Amino acid sequence: MRVLLAYQPPYDWSAMLQFLSTRAVAGMEVVADGVYSRSIGLNGVHGTFSIGSAQGDALELVLDFPDVSAVPEILVRLRRMFDLDADLPSIHRQLVLDPLMKRLIAQRPGLRVPGAWDGLELAIRAVLGQQITVSAAIRLASKLVAQYGAPLQSPLAGLTHVFPEASVLAKADLATLGMPKSRGRTLSGVAQALLEDPLLFEPGREDGVTRLLALHGIGEWTAQYIALRQLREPDAFPSGDVGLIKALAALESGPSTARELLLRAEAWRPHRGYAAQLLWTSLSRPD
Repeated sequence: MRVLLAYQPPYDWSAMLQFLSTRAVAGMEVVADGVYSRSIGLNGVHGTFSIGSAQGDALELVLDFPDVSAVPEILVRLRRMFDLDADLPSIHRQLVLDPLMKRLIAQRPGLRVPGAWDGLELAIRAVLGQQITVSAAIRLASKLVAQYGAPLQSPLAGLTHVFPEASVLAKADLATLGMPKSRGRTLSGVAQALLEDPLLFEPGREDGVTRLLALHGIGEWTAQYIALRQLREPDAFPSGDVGLIKALAALESGPSTARELLLRAEAWRPHRGYAAQLLWTSLSRPD
């Protein structure tokens, strides 16, 4: 089925696509010709979707999913994933009071905060990314999907597996993929926590970050990153992120620390997450 997903402009689809392309997991995600495609699983049913820019203020979705009753939930998830309901003009009115944010917004006026299809997947990817590069984390995620994900029959080239279920990851020895044993235990522990609390990654949950921090191996950076992209907390801010520190130092021509960044970010409340996305994106030149 084809669906148009409307948004309030501006929307920088090229930036969203670049973010997804850099982090595409082999076998599960493909970016080609301006379109993002991926496999999805919901309530034990598997399918795919492809999404790209459309005429007017909308994205065009092509959904292939056998359970029609799941379509409303899929659309809700996709609106969150692609940040389609953000009121950027309102967010920007507050951020542009800071000269640095004003400059970055002028360069990328339609920049959104990429979300996630699934909370467990996002959490696993965040843990895999602890203390290693994005490319190294994606290689690990691709190995995880190939080894533990359910096989998928799809006409879309490159989509061969669906992200593993929590019940599978909770029992797996994930350290065999090539990571420290402690990190493997953290991954399995996150999956087990979701089995015990199905609302663990529910967007908008007031105690979401607190519950995440209570999990073994989940520190402040990981919890804030999950809060930003999955819980959809607009003021989430992973202040210890090396990329954010590096971006601020480059933009303001001086050294920066996590503490200095956190203090600087007070001016960006209650939209520090959008400020973070602007800083991350500034590390690469605008198109």
